[in-house]
Amino acid sequence: MNLIDAYKTHQQTLTVNGKQIRITIPAGIEHGQTIKIPGHGGLGINGGPNGDLYISFIIINHPTFKRMGELPYNLAVGCPVYMQKYCCDITIDTLDGQVKLKVSPETQNGTKVKLKGKGFPIYKKEGQFGDMYVTYNVKIPTHLTDQQRALFTELSKLKS
Repeated sequence: MNLIDAYKTHQQTLTVNGKQIRITIPAGIEHGQTIKIPGHGGLGINGGPNGDLYISFIIINHPTFKRMGELPYNLAVGCPVYMQKYCCDITIDTLDGQVKLKVSPETQNGTKVKLKGKGFPIYKKEGQFGDMYVTYNVKIPTHLTDQQRALFTELSKLKS
């Protein structure tokens, strides 16, 4: 399952021992986590009850959003910021839509911004979410026009 699928509680049908079983996968399930489905495992011995079914989850990484180690309900995301966008609003994607962020003057490469409650759902805690940490990746423009080069030259003459 991919990270986007693990973001929301959903149902899935599995075929186990020739039978179809519909399970509910809770939002926030983690990579390597196992859930137990009682009575859906192998046949019982000597007419005894069926065993339990254990399902382990493999969550495929997302190219943009990364879960953060010890707190897997927190997400990390990189955000390219082009120099032309300084002091402007930018829009970034979250797992539940887009958010506008103001890029402050003098924002440095690697600056982190916390978006409270925009992370991953906390497993089996309905309506609770981790945070998203956005790291600004400042992009230097290339293929400048003569006018743009002149502006950078003027900026370089200013004392910082």
